[in-house]
Amino acid sequence: MDDTKARPRRRKELLTPGEVARLFGVDPKTVTRWASGGKLTAMRTLGGHRRFHVAEVARLLQSNGRHAVDPRVVAPR
Repeated sequence: MDDTKARPRRRKELLTPGEVARLFGVDPKTVTRWASGGKLTAMRTLGGHRRFHVAEVARLLQSNGRHAVDPRVVAPR
């Protein structure tokens, strides 16, 4: 039996700097500076790329007086 069809889709829990930047309306390099400055916690992929946890991004959005956006609906540019 092929169980790949039975598995539910996993919710996206990590965001790229570009996705975070679109949520805040800033440049991705700004998000990288936030990570370097400790404003956001970044994890690194095996390839060395930064990724940000959805929950932390949502908290930062709310603390800045913005409505929490469902990061799964971030449309690519």
